[in-house]
Amino acid sequence: MPHASVKLIPGVDQNETPALNTTGISTCNLIRFIPDRNGIGLIQKLGGWIKYYLGSTGIPAIIRNLWAWEDTNAVRRLAFGTENESGRSILGVIDGSNPSLNYTDITPKSLTNQIPPQASTTSGSSLVVITDTTVGPITQYDSVYIATHISVGGIVLFGLYPCNPNVVIFNSTQYYVEALTILGNPNYATSTSSSASIAQFTTTAGAVAVNVLLPNHGYSQGSTYPILVQTDISDGIGSPIYLYGNYIVQSVVNQNNFVINSIVQSPASANVYIGNTDKAYLIYSFGKGAEAFYSGYGLGHYGFGKYGYGETLNPASGDPISANDWTMDNWGQILISCPINPPPTGTPQFQPIYQWDPTSNASEATIIPFAPPVNDGVFVAMPQRQIIAWGSTETGVQDPLLVRWCDVNNFYSWIPLVTNQAGSYRIPKGSKIVGAIQGPQQGIIWTDIDCWSMQYIGPPYVYSFNEIGTGCGLIARKAAASVNGVVYWMGPSQFFSLTGSGIQPVFCPVWDVIFQDLDTSNLDKIRVAVNSRFGEITWYYPTLSNSGEINAYVKFNVVLQQWDFGNLARSAWVDQSVLGAPIGSDPNTLQLYQHESNNGNYLFNADTSPMVSSFQTGYFALNEADLKTFIDQVWPDMKWGLYGGDQNATVNLTFYATDYAGQTPIAYGPYPMTVNTTFLTPRIRGRLVSIKLESEDLNSFWRIGNIRYRFQQDGKF
Repeated sequence: MPHASVKLIPGVDQNETPALNTTGISTCNLIRFIPDRNGIGLIQKLGGWIKYYLGSTGIPAIIRNLWAWEDTNAVRRLAFGTENESGRSILGVIDGSNPSLNYTDITPKSLTNQIPPQASTTSGSSLVVITDTTVGPITQYDSVYIATHISVGGIVLFGLYPCNPNVVIFNSTQYYVEALTILGNPNYATSTSSSASIAQFTTTAGAVAVNVLLPNHGYSQGSTYPILVQTDISDGIGSPIYLYGNYIVQSVVNQNNFVINSIVQSPASANVYIGNTDKAYLIYSFGKGAEAFYSGYGLGHYGFGKYGYGETLNPASGDPISANDWTMDNWGQILISCPINPPPTGTPQFQPIYQWDPTSNASEATIIPFAPPVNDGVFVAMPQRQIIAWGSTETGVQDPLLVRWCDVNNFYSWIPLVTNQAGSYRIPKGSKIVGAIQGPQQGIIWTDIDCWSMQYIGPPYVYSFNEIGTGCGLIARKAAASVNGVVYWMGPSQFFSLTGSGIQPVFCPVWDVIFQDLDTSNLDKIRVAVNSRFGEITWYYPTLSNSGEINAYVKFNVVLQQWDFGNLARSAWVDQSVLGAPIGSDPNTLQLYQHESNNGNYLFNADTSPMVSSFQTGYFALNEADLKTFIDQVWPDMKWGLYGGDQNATVNLTFYATDYAGQTPIAYGPYPMTVNTTFLTPRIRGRLVSIKLESEDLNSFWRIGNIRYRFQQDGKF
């Protein structure tokens, strides 16, 4: 009887029909392709994973971001940020030198307060005393975001301020902020005053013009006036007329009044409508420093807890912030983080940038007080060390196309001056910036429709921005990554790569699997995962049948340019790092797992459970004529274990035979195979045959080679 072989074609193709995908892989799960010397590739079992974090305190919520780095004391750390659970999220740090310890909770804390404006100034001083009897004491580690303009003593307070700058205050209900000009210089009060006021809005029947009464406002015609707290200027009879967002100053009446236009015309049912927020809207961001001692003669760092003459200080402490997602990076040893949490409609957005120095003994991440208070994400740019914030703001109202950056090596300096390299740029196309990363030699920014490069060129412009591709936007915030100098990303309907030759679409033979089953209502949960050990990049994504959470993946081997897919959920990922092999988080078990680890027998297991790996080929024709074929023997060609290890794998082989591609096939098997299996006797009859291989045993590894079989003709069909 004649013999023949089935040489499996590496890579998975779901776009082709079963009979067209001859000896190619049609479906699979938890496998990978390894290059051979012919550049073709061999199929083997995917590497397994084990629990990384072993602390007794489990992670209580789904992790959405991971970041690994090492501090100046050579302590390796893993930061994680979770989504909301019971109204709060967690920013935590795991000691990578001993992940069995409980994580350190460094979640920033904040508190929103609405009180009548109470502030006082001293003529000739830029320091303003704010009184808040409901929150306190406020320390020098705290910041306050003043979201409603407060006018007092000839100056206007608005924006993000550090509290108690370079001064000590002994009243638990008061604190200082320093008023600054638009250039960051001290703004000195013109009078001594304790009469503070906030903006009052007046309009008339049938008009769109709104008069804003704000003493010593400082605005000019054509400038932008932001309203961060939704204000109703209607008479309460008809539909509400809200002011919220950025407004252009149409005219300036005097130093206390200016005019803006409402989007909606006021009704004609009365003569005058007056609206105001009544209360100042304050968002406090609390921090705890290395330890501080307050005395009657100044501030010294001698141990936390006293002020005045031995009176105990109980610093204010708010609630852990809430967040749906995070972006992170490290500034040397300092962790940089930015939470993403859109607020309720009509309230101020507050997505600031936080920093945490592991060697300062700070118990919480603290806000960077001069950074933009609203951002959609951050990364640290190279070659000059600068924080890049995207989806940022100049006014407090988020501009989804705005990019801002701090000065070189100084993340406290964000106001562009001729003496620094801080700056901003607004992407002129698209509706929003979806994501941004530091790529090879340049920053890469994606809108929903195109791709831009951000290259450092030095003063005076600092960065040049160039559109390098159109129709190649990013599908989600974390759907792009760099592998071996090439940037890959997932677009709304296809994949792309950026090389030295420019942007190119990446052919995807598993397009049907992804884009026909993608849950488009939860795109922001998509996560890209680079496994540089094997030259792979994976996208984890939610499918339509999984209630909005990640449950599937698609993987691209950048060496072989081949794809595969399967079912596995990872909601965050960090590639090979100072912590070793890649680490991923599971949204179902809430566990952190280290992948591809060489820790004992768990190398090819799903933690302590068997890994179910499988693949199935398309149909290959046994005979092109009108005769059926009979196969009586199949000879496996496998590696059954690791080099030098136990050759103990067990795999099951199943054959599916049919005469027509659309016909329900007849299954032969499954047949278990081990290293001792010389041949199988399936006795298959048919014209088209598909092969399925699967394994579900513990502590085993396999790789398949060339399957041979013995056959003969077996009648017509």
